[in-house]
Amino acid sequence: MQPLAERMRPKTLDDFVGQPHLTGEKGVLRKMIANKNVPSLIFWGPPGVGKTTLAQLIAENLDIPFFTLSAISSGVKEVREIIEKARYNPRTLLFIDEIHRFNKTQQDALLGAVEKGIITLVGATTENPSFEVVSALLSRCQVYVLNSLDELNLRLLLDRALEQDKIIKEKNLKLKEFGAFYSLSGGDGRKLLNLLELVASSVDPLTELTDVLVTEIVQRNIAIYDKNGEQHYDVISAFIKSIRGSDPNAALYWLARMIEGGEDVSFIARRLLILSSEDIGNANPNALLIATSCFQAVNMIGYPESEIILAQTVTYLATSVKSNASYLGIKKAKKLVQEAGYQPVPLALRNAPTGLMKKQGYGSGYMYSHDFEGNFAEQEFLPEKLSGTILFDPGNNPRENEMRQRLKHLWAKRYKY
Repeated sequence: MQPLAERMRPKTLDDFVGQPHLTGEKGVLRKMIANKNVPSLIFWGPPGVGKTTLAQLIAENLDIPFFTLSAISSGVKEVREIIEKARYNPRTLLFIDEIHRFNKTQQDALLGAVEKGIITLVGATTENPSFEVVSALLSRCQVYVLNSLDELNLRLLLDRALEQDKIIKEKNLKLKEFGAFYSLSGGDGRKLLNLLELVASSVDPLTELTDVLVTEIVQRNIAIYDKNGEQHYDVISAFIKSIRGSDPNAALYWLARMIEGGEDVSFIARRLLILSSEDIGNANPNALLIATSCFQAVNMIGYPESEIILAQTVTYLATSVKSNASYLGIKKAKKLVQEAGYQPVPLALRNAPTGLMKKQGYGSGYMYSHDFEGNFAEQEFLPEKLSGTILFDPGNNPRENEMRQRLKHLWAKRYKY
């Protein structure tokens, strides 16, 4: 019997849940399909948000041959076999799941067929394609980001399954509370439906589904780590949170879970690289250097020796002082841009390469900091309407407190640090 997630896979774009920027009335993908002109694509997003389904819907709507490969179990041989078949039907769509797991040689095998239009490639990845897809292939594809499903979308999926799936509907279950389903699914539609199927198989007909009941059932059925499944994301979450929480013991445990499960060493090292900036930042700038060295080293030597380097880096990051001031700063800045719009650049800060621009006041009044005592001249750098806005708060740890004191000294009149 097919799993619930497969039984509930949408058959049309109108049934597709989420990603309105792609599949909504004005969505770019909907327009491509309507115009019968879909280029090679890469869908980048977390698991369970519709990457595979969209590939299938494209093929069905265009009525073209559809082949699918998993980068976990396929290689150059399988790719070439499909390309050879596609020569007799140039509109063939090839979907490659987890394309980031293809190495350079495997990805290069796709280049000619994609460029000549022998195949339309649709790749799915949970990793940043800028790092994982070779530039030559990336330049031949349009990249679209898919987002985690929000609460409304997840509730819609759950209600549909309760009402439309023949097997689930027979139990006539009553959804009393949605909180546990929402929090446990983590924005993953497939995981949500798997949770519902697990719960439905564990209760009697007419049961009321409460948060307590759902949580209890799920806790009784926690799966072991699976690098290609849901636990992949749960374990990496626990790993990162343990380091952020300065617990080297827990961090090493979750690291061991991933190593024993055969997790991609690059995946672990990349997460450490991100954490070193997001959660430690300028409280300990060496963290970013060590994480960068770790990323380079483990990719050079691989397993099993790389586990030593990972363990060293993990314990260093876990025991380091922490600050997310830079992370919060850029979040605040982006929100400010979204809310305040594109404010004009102050005239003093504008470049003036022509005489006309100089006459219009471009660059007028700018003070070159190095011409002043202490290499500092107080002047306005933010747009006028945003003057005095604080986006970077250094925090209270020793290293960043030095920054606070310097900022307080330099900008005493403008910012209230």
